[in-house]
Amino acid sequence: MIACRDLTMRYGDFCALDKLDLEVQPGEICAIIGPNGAGKSTTLKLLAGLQKPTSGSATVLNSNPREVKHAIGMMPENLGLFEDLTVEEHLLLTADIYQAPKERIPQLLRALNLENRRATFARDCSHGMRKKTSFAMALLPNPRVLLLDEPFEAIDPVSTRTMLEVLRRAAQEAGLAVLLTSHIFSVVEHLADRLALLRGGKLVYTGSSALSAGSIEELYFELVESPGSERLDWLGS
Repeated sequence: MIACRDLTMRYGDFCALDKLDLEVQPGEICAIIGPNGAGKSTTLKLLAGLQKPTSGSATVLNSNPREVKHAIGMMPENLGLFEDLTVEEHLLLTADIYQAPKERIPQLLRALNLENRRATFARDCSHGMRKKTSFAMALLPNPRVLLLDEPFEAIDPVSTRTMLEVLRRAAQEAGLAVLLTSHIFSVVEHLADRLALLRGGKLVYTGSSALSAGSIEELYFELVESPGSERLDWLGS
């Protein structure tokens, strides 16, 4: 369903992604974790067809992502919102672009607690509301693949639970392949079937996320990035 083969992305002398091999099967939720600049967002952009790799391949449904855009739901890092459009107008625009039934819009607004904010312009939305609007836009076309960049950052607990349930049902009942990035280990533990750890553009670990509580954090600190030990002795003195 989703496949990266020796996927490499360079910007001049900088290697953002180095020979990544990763697969996500139908019905599977895979979470990519790693520090800032590890190559997580780059991976999603390549799989969405927003960038062309330097070498290797990124395929969705055994095809070039640009050829199956209708089957991909994307929630990008920058959220892809227009400041002068309302929450509802973003969904109406998405429905027009993908020729998706507009009858889905009221249900999405209710499910994500956006119904009372449907007429709010993006420029006036909180960061959490902007996140949920972008998430709703990714879901609206009923895609077969979901690519989500930090979907749970700055989301309130109730909306987080709702979004978690939506993704679980989408994977388990509808067979969607979900690839997401996250810095929230508790979300990865509760949601993902599998996790991939990136460091400096390289895959350093991939395996089941069915680990004991706190194990993902320990694994991250061991393989990816150790917590800093510098003391700020002057702070508060």
